[in-house]
Amino acid sequence: MKIPISIPAETFKVRAIDIAVFFIILGILSFIIYIASQWSTPYERTLQIDLNPSNIPEYALQSLARIFSAYLLSLLFSIWYGYTASRSKIHEKIMIPLLDILQSIPVLSFLPGVVLAMISLFPGKRIGLELACVLLIFTGQVWNMTFSFYHSINTIPKELKEVVKVFKMNKFSKFLRLDLPFSAIGLIWNSMMSVAGGWFFLMACEMFILEDKDFRLPGIGSYIQTAANKGNIEHVIYGLGTMIFLIIILDLFVWRPLIVWSQKFRLETVPPEEERESFVLNLFSGSIFIKKVGEFITGTINKMEKMSYRKFAFSENPFINKLSKITGFVSLLIILMVIIWAIFKASHLLSSVSLSDIITIIKAASYSLLRVSMALLIALAWTLPVGVYIGLNPKAAKILQGIVQIAASVPATAVFPVILLFLIKLGGGLDVGAVFLMLLGTQWYLLFNIIAGASAIPKDLIEISKAYGIKGLRRWKTLILPGIFPYLVTGLITASGGAWNATIVSEYVSFGGEIMHTTGLGALISQSSASGNFGVLLLSTGFMSFIVVGINRLVWKRLFILAKTKYILE
Repeated sequence: MKIPISIPAETFKVRAIDIAVFFIILGILSFIIYIASQWSTPYERTLQIDLNPSNIPEYALQSLARIFSAYLLSLLFSIWYGYTASRSKIHEKIMIPLLDILQSIPVLSFLPGVVLAMISLFPGKRIGLELACVLLIFTGQVWNMTFSFYHSINTIPKELKEVVKVFKMNKFSKFLRLDLPFSAIGLIWNSMMSVAGGWFFLMACEMFILEDKDFRLPGIGSYIQTAANKGNIEHVIYGLGTMIFLIIILDLFVWRPLIVWSQKFRLETVPPEEERESFVLNLFSGSIFIKKVGEFITGTINKMEKMSYRKFAFSENPFINKLSKITGFVSLLIILMVIIWAIFKASHLLSSVSLSDIITIIKAASYSLLRVSMALLIALAWTLPVGVYIGLNPKAAKILQGIVQIAASVPATAVFPVILLFLIKLGGGLDVGAVFLMLLGTQWYLLFNIIAGASAIPKDLIEISKAYGIKGLRRWKTLILPGIFPYLVTGLITASGGAWNATIVSEYVSFGGEIMHTTGLGALISQSSASGNFGVLLLSTGFMSFIVVGINRLVWKRLFILAKTKYILE
């Protein structure tokens, strides 16, 4: 069925900002064409990363393309998965535990399967390794966004759901008019965290060893990793400086405008004393071209919404319902066949695992569990007050938002030498250093979610608390903690998974041509991946997933139910 589209025939006066928009769009299209041409070239097995600073701009652009390709994939997946999981109890019981398992699997555990699959699909082509890299970055970005969207649409106030029923909105209208707007604030802040996480794991995704094969792609992550392997601090700084520059640009031109735009979805009737501002958003809002494009998109969406009512009426046909059930059954059968095949392959790999390997894995898991717990406690201790402060103070957010993004994006292994030298003086070594490196990979999940929660607290409630003189601990107990609680739970769940993911770069570090590691599951997974010991890799990953899912079921799920039933605005 064709979607009727009409473009207004009005003429408009060209402004300077419209010319700028034209060149920006032209630049983006040129960038996409350039990246596509690079990805279609043959793969160079002997690719050398040139540390000449003149190569940094090209490397940075290629990394940026991978980061945002993975992000767009993550965004689509998050919305689909979160929405599907929330549609019924059956979906929820299957998909949420599966999500727990997936988020607990470290990036390197996905590496063998993803890389081998993509290379076999595109033999001899660089696009195979590029897609593998994008998918690996995707596995480091997607889970917190998915949890955020799922938790948001499950904590929608009952009054708003009743409004949907009163207006007899169909599923598409509800999704468009309620689910997406209500989840926007949390989703945008978690998007920032996801992109920051993409930069964080970039070194591991652009340059890695699988068995005896060395895979690498030109990018800022591989540049930093190459410099780190050679102990070249100067070029590590060049790479980090470029990464920080890109993060600042993205903050100014992407995230800050989106955050300001998302404030219109806050549940409040009293306008805030001081609105968040973005000079970029203010600048581009004066563009007639953007205004016309916005009107065109809005009109198209409205027409699609009208068409959806006819579509849903059509879907109530008994034949269509029967056909959809058959399709669902066939899909389920295919999934079961894939699971059976995976179990068969896994049992073959696990047959090579010895009893001593199992004991080693259990011992390593206990050490990692201790480090993860310490990292979470330290992270919560400082992110809670700082996140609330940033979320409730637009002035502070203007300054600190960019700083937080930069700090969240710096790869732990890149700053490892400084941390290690400091800890050696204290006598801690890598055993303690791993906790700090883990902290760099997990604290930001908490911080971004707490900021999102604090910024979503209705101004009405803040004004009422001021009017009644509620201050100090009482204010935290009656307003702030209940207001941010759903977001805090989301942050704790994703931070826990992020901490376990960070073990692979915290407990096993390569710098200056030397490998430093300590006892832990992350180190074991990294060693197994590098040596091609897939049996130990699989069992270690499975054990990590078992621990994470167990914690999620016993602790975080109960907190989420509490957030869903008690701490909800209604």
